[in-house]
Amino acid sequence: MSDQTDAKAWSGRFSEPVSDLVKRYTASVFFDRRMALQDIRGSLAHARMLARQGIIAAADLAAIEGGMEKIRGEIERGEFVWNLDDEDVHLNIEKRLTALVGDAGKRLHTGRSRNDQVATDIRLWLRDTVDAIDGLLRNYQAALLDLAETHCDTPLPGFTHLQVAQPVTFGHHLLAYFEMASRDRARMQDCRRRINRLPLGAAALAGTTYPIDREFVARELGFDGVCENSLDAVSDRDFAIEFLACASLVMTHVSRFSEELILWMSPRVGFIDLADRFCTGSSIMPQKKNPDVPELARGKTGRVFGHLMGLLTLMKGQPLAYNKDNQEDKEPLFDTADTLIDTLRIFADLVPGIRVKPEAMAAALKQGFATATDLADYLVKKGLPFRDAHEAVARAVRAAETRGCDLADLTLAELQAYSPLVGEDVFAVLTVAGSLAARDHIGGTAPAQVRAAIARARAAL
Repeated sequence: MSDQTDAKAWSGRFSEPVSDLVKRYTASVFFDRRMALQDIRGSLAHARMLARQGIIAAADLAAIEGGMEKIRGEIERGEFVWNLDDEDVHLNIEKRLTALVGDAGKRLHTGRSRNDQVATDIRLWLRDTVDAIDGLLRNYQAALLDLAETHCDTPLPGFTHLQVAQPVTFGHHLLAYFEMASRDRARMQDCRRRINRLPLGAAALAGTTYPIDREFVARELGFDGVCENSLDAVSDRDFAIEFLACASLVMTHVSRFSEELILWMSPRVGFIDLADRFCTGSSIMPQKKNPDVPELARGKTGRVFGHLMGLLTLMKGQPLAYNKDNQEDKEPLFDTADTLIDTLRIFADLVPGIRVKPEAMAAALKQGFATATDLADYLVKKGLPFRDAHEAVARAVRAAETRGCDLADLTLAELQAYSPLVGEDVFAVLTVAGSLAARDHIGGTAPAQVRAAIARARAAL
């Protein structure tokens, strides 16, 4: 190296400089700099520990703290100059610190390695990200609850195999997605507990000869504890894979909802309409209103799945301990977080803009004999074994289908031809309102139960 001030942190071992192509290939600064504030937080906690343990002087700590405060301000104002020659976020900040405070900046790296430093930064960044995602999931849930409460009594067909099955309420249907989001939040919080362990102090792979206090650093940074094995501490990316798996499930649930929104908005179904701000038109078909946001969410789900598979593949063949391969963990991690955060933000805004069309939902309920199971249950309560009741109703459905009418349109005498147990009270059973009201238990679709579920959900939020 021609100028020692421009030398790499590790350049003393090498007889020639790295080529420009290799610099670009190996550098991570243009994506890992988003962890800059976490890097500063980790470095300050490390410096305080070093001073507390008498490894560096109090004057060095004061200089480091002052220099880091200046650097933080430069980064937040967009004034910090990021340099490709300094490879990554850590060396960029360390070099700037040394330029500001001299030898004190050079002492900061005592007792640590970039291996445990980056592992700490990722965990700090991901912990902050999980906390932000939890708030966004909560906002999405609140939007679902508001819409569900408006439609506790609005009937629509419940489907299995995309065939009309039984009546449910739209509010009940929306609460299914609320439950999915509740599990998503619980999974993220569980994942957070494994994220929240401190790797710093593992150094390169074996620990350090300095008398460090890892528990102090953990307390300073809000970690629940330390990583117990130094080899595992620097090479573990399980927590990142787990986050991507949790994110994949969130996106799976959003994608399922998106698929339904797309189907419901189709003129062939016409159950809902989306606000114009979430749709686009066609360049040649002036009548079109396309549900682009749900379609893109459905598509971006595959993108997140790909990142999960990519990180699993990245890790599967790595021997202990740290390998340069691990640099490839950050871009999929960052992109997944960005995708998930943007998706949740937009869906929390999209849900209140859903305009429900109850008439279309009611009309669809007349097309698929949605109360057939209610008729079978009615006959069972009259004393007929269920399998016999099932057979009798199936024959009645076949007859109604041939005539092009609903079960409720058959006369009493026609229904009695399939079972003499049918009485005048059967027609109350064959109504949609009667079918809904009959399912009056926790988890059921009766409007009273939907309201009770919403009340419990609001209390949980």
